[in-house]
Amino acid sequence: MRSPTILTVVGARPQFIKASAVSRAIAACPRLKEVLVHSGQHADPAMSDIFFRELGISAPLYHLGVSGGTAGAMVGEMLPKLEALMLSIQPDAVLVYGDTNTTLAGALAAAQTGIPLFHVEAGLRSGNMRTPEEVNRVITDRLSALLLCPTQRAVTNLEAEGIVHNVFHVGDVMYDVSISTGAVASRQSLVGFDGLRPGEYAVATLHRAENVEDASRLELLLAYLEEQARIVPIVMPLHPRTRRALGGRYPSAGVIFTEPLGYLDLQRLLAGASCVYTDSGGLQKEAYFHRKPCVTLRDATEWTETIEAGWNRLWTQPEWLSPRWEIADYGEGRASEAIVCAIEEFF
Repeated sequence: MRSPTILTVVGARPQFIKASAVSRAIAACPRLKEVLVHSGQHADPAMSDIFFRELGISAPLYHLGVSGGTAGAMVGEMLPKLEALMLSIQPDAVLVYGDTNTTLAGALAAAQTGIPLFHVEAGLRSGNMRTPEEVNRVITDRLSALLLCPTQRAVTNLEAEGIVHNVFHVGDVMYDVSISTGAVASRQSLVGFDGLRPGEYAVATLHRAENVEDASRLELLLAYLEEQARIVPIVMPLHPRTRRALGGRYPSAGVIFTEPLGYLDLQRLLAGASCVYTDSGGLQKEAYFHRKPCVTLRDATEWTETIEAGWNRLWTQPEWLSPRWEIADYGEGRASEAIVCAIEEFF
C-alpha cells in the first residue's frame, strides 16, 4: 500500500515557520510523504529564503512565483497554477496554514479538484469580517476535511458554526518552533543593535493591508508609536509593503527602522524587549512565548486568549497590561506531532 502524499502550500513568513516543525514531523513518519509548494507570496529573500535556511526547511519542489498585486489578483493567479499542479500530482490531501492569500488559493484549488483539505490553525476568529484574513479563515474552515486547532477556543468557535467532525485541538505549532530554536536564537549577535540593552527598548511591526494601505490610519499608528517611543526606543523591522507605503516618511528619532529580520534575529530581539507593538498574529504569540507584554495594533485579534490572560491588549484600549495566568492551550511544544497523528488517523 502506497504512503499517502500531502501537498503542502506555503507562501508567507508565518507559514514557513510553522512548516519547519510540521514538515519535519511528516518527514519522520514513514507512512506519509510530503510535497512542498511555495506560492511566491513573500518573494523578498529577507521574507522568504532566510527562513528556509535558518529553520532547515527543504527547498520547495515547486515555486509558483506569484507575488504582488491585489489580494484578488494574487489568488486569481495562484488558483489555476495550484489546480494544475494538484491534478498532475494527485496528492491524497492538501495542507494549508493560517489565513493568507496563499491559504485561500490552496483551499479553493483543493475544493475544485476534490482533494481533502487539512487546515493548520483552524477555528481562529477575530469577529471582524471586514479584514481579508478573517474571510480567508472562515472560507478555508468551511472547505476543510481536517481542522487542526491551536486552542480549545478555536474548537468552540467551529462548534458554534456547526463544524464538529474531524476537529482536533493540537496546540500551537509556532510554540514548537520557539522551543526548538530557543538556544540557537539566544546566541545571535544582533549586528547593528550593539547599543541596545535588555529591557531598554521595544519592538514593533506593521504590515497588514488594513493598516498600511490606509494612509490616514497608518499616520495614526505611526503617531502612536512615536508617542510610545518617548518611554523607550522602538526597533521596527520594515515589511516591504510598509516601506513602500511610508515613502520618504520617517517618524521621530525614537523609532528605529531596520530591514526585515530573519526568524532567529527577531527572536533574539524579542528576548530583550520590554514590550511588543504589532499587527501580526504570529508576533502576538511570539511575544507571549517570551513572556513580553504586547499591544496589538488592530481593532480585534483572533488570539483572544492572550488578551484574556492579560499578556496582550488592543491599542485602542487605554488600560495597561496585567498578566494573570499562563496559556495552557498552546501545549508543550508537540503540536506538530499531534498534527501528524491526526493526519494518520484521517487516512
